[in-house]
Amino acid sequence: MQTHFNINNKENSIPVYRDKNLQIIFLITLIAVMGVASITPAFPRIARELGISKQSVGLLIIFFTLPAVVLTPVLGVMADRYGRKNVLIPSLILFGIAGGLCTMARKFEVLLFLRFFQGVGAASLGSINVTLIGDIFSSKRRTEAMGYNSSVLSVATASYPFLGGLLASAGWYYPFILPVFAVPVAIIVLLKLKNPEPGGKQNLKQYLVAALKAIKTRQVLTYFFASFGTFIILYGSYLTYFPFLLENLHDASPFLIGLMMSSMSVVTAITSSQLGKISRLFDKKNLLKISFILYSLSLVTIPLISDIWMLLVPLIIFGLAHGINIPCIQILLAEIAPIEYRAAFMSVNGMVLRLGQTLGPILAGAVFILGGLSYPFYAGAVICIIIFSLLVVLIK
Repeated sequence: MQTHFNINNKENSIPVYRDKNLQIIFLITLIAVMGVASITPAFPRIARELGISKQSVGLLIIFFTLPAVVLTPVLGVMADRYGRKNVLIPSLILFGIAGGLCTMARKFEVLLFLRFFQGVGAASLGSINVTLIGDIFSSKRRTEAMGYNSSVLSVATASYPFLGGLLASAGWYYPFILPVFAVPVAIIVLLKLKNPEPGGKQNLKQYLVAALKAIKTRQVLTYFFASFGTFIILYGSYLTYFPFLLENLHDASPFLIGLMMSSMSVVTAITSSQLGKISRLFDKKNLLKISFILYSLSLVTIPLISDIWMLLVPLIIFGLAHGINIPCIQILLAEIAPIEYRAAFMSVNGMVLRLGQTLGPILAGAVFILGGLSYPFYAGAVICIIIFSLLVVLIK
């Protein structure tokens, strides 16, 4: 078995965020979260310009995330068997090309077709980036690296709605130009990233049996379910219906929608960047439980507020929850997974969160039809309470 790559004293003496490999991983993370966060502020305008319903516009998320439900675990196995770079580089190139072509689509059906292939390219990105952190770093430096990576992710999700809203003000299709930047990132990964690769010599059957045995534990499955629920509320309640709540109840422009949504991600970024310090005071398992209480408090409050600027309070609470939740789940899984199966672990987590991303808009749309614009937020709060209860019972 190979040891962690970053083990010499000189490398360990520098701050984690200055590690060149981690900085390249940051670029991958910036691309991984681009596919949805940058276009959601344009949803109301896309619905009007292309003549589709509020429920139908959620298909832009579903067609993007659906390929990953099937492909992410397959690509994780390939990354364990054939190397991280051999999966990562083609994925980045496909993401960039298919995403860039969306700028030329003027029919909703063509846009969905291109979004599907962009989703194929995106399928491995959100799992291989954290797999690489687990490979390269260990112990406290891994916790710090995961926290910083989540902070970068949050900076991206803060910046992309703002940038996407600004671009959408000029034309609904302009936010789709951003994925083109994935192509130069692929070149940087090819030339500059230095990472260990799994050294296992098992045949495919032995690998699959051993990986499945390692994954099928109560603890791991509970963390996967927590990921699933997190992304149902994020992509259903928040990313899909919060823009409509701002437009319908507060007459907000795409630019203001992006600005408001960015505020949550700024809080998430600050929280994640401090996770190394926070985890020295509180156990990561308890922090994960707390995050779902904060999520539920935020979601229950959002529909009750009539002043648009007072919405910053539940957005800050949501940001605190998210800044704790994502890196804690990733760290807890990386600590359990050996390097030979780590991509499989992270890719299964990627699959379930993609499933959450895919089902989130569908479930939120269903409760929206049944009860109105407030119901997606109340339903999300109920999901959070259920997950919190499971964590309390199953994770000691």
